Amino acid sequence: MSPLRVAYLLLALVGALLPGMHLLDHFATAGWSIAGLIEAWQVNAAGKAAAWDLLISGVALTLWIVVETWVRKNWSALWAIPATLLVGVSCGLPLYLFLRTRPV
Repeated sequence: MSPLRVAYLLLALVGALLPGMHLLDHFATAGWSIAGLIEAWQVNAAGKAAAWDLLISGVALTLWIVVETWVRKNWSALWAIPATLLVGVSCGLPLYLFLRTRPV
């Protein structure tokens, strides 16, 4: 495996673990409520900006994955969509790049 692919894989793991730790911390202190999480994103302008930024980035990444997977027929790259939607862009993007750069 090339050093670039290793870097993408490590970034995907870190992109899942670091935000995940903070998310678990939030749920531990505020309770397991999705409504509470969305409310926390709306506390101030910075939180709103970050939430919108990630939402738009996630939609763009998902669209890119679908279109490029259709063209390249690299069906395994579709695994990056649930990673993006369930974990986040910080995991989904490097995972997609890892899956996209595999030897053909």
